[in-house]
Amino acid sequence: MAQMNEAAEPVIPLLQPGSTRSVTDQVFDALHERIVDLGLPPGTRISEAEVASRMGVSRQPVRDAFFRLSQIGFVLIRPQRSTTVTPISATAIREACFIRNALEVACMRVAAGVLSTPHHDELQAILDDQKDAVEQDDRRRFHMLDDRFHQRICDLSGHGFVWELVRENKGHMDRLRWLSLSYNAGNALSEHGDILQALRARDADAAAGALTGHLGRIDRMLDQLRRERPDMVGD
Repeated sequence: MAQMNEAAEPVIPLLQPGSTRSVTDQVFDALHERIVDLGLPPGTRISEAEVASRMGVSRQPVRDAFFRLSQIGFVLIRPQRSTTVTPISATAIREACFIRNALEVACMRVAAGVLSTPHHDELQAILDDQKDAVEQDDRRRFHMLDDRFHQRICDLSGHGFVWELVRENKGHMDRLRWLSLSYNAGNALSEHGDILQALRARDADAAAGALTGHLGRIDRMLDQLRRERPDMVGD
């Protein structure tokens, strides 16, 4: 089980100077990112004192960030003992997939009718950048562009609030997606291309179907993770 210690290379970054976000928000964002990208893998023990020291902040914003992370199931807080990064939750993944499919399909159907050629070209530019990220094996950039593609469809459909609801619920799904990028990035890019092709054709049924198939791949990825890394997955 991985632990934070002084001999290991720190996985918690320093706060960025000049940010307009609160210290608690910055600590939460940094820890959230490290948990999603497995810089802090399941089973890692973290403490308020160590995180506060590494990030150069007091313990109170770290305590508040830990609480927020516990609320979304990313850490288990055991008073007077340790705070531990939780396994990837299969239940949370399935719930997030259901939420995403319901909300994003609705946006996709609207988008098929209202997006224009400049909008299609904007989405194509994102896919071109994703293709470059695949060729460069830049997983962090690919992951960011993946979110941007889905978010822009919500935005351009006139329902940008949908992405905020999706983002709040997809943390465990993101952890699985990150693990899958070593073998699934090309498939994800191809499926994004299918979605865009349907949007260009203004075919709402095809766009909705392409999205459902794209999100449905998560079950196969979860099954693969259970076989290959059962230590990383929980109920």
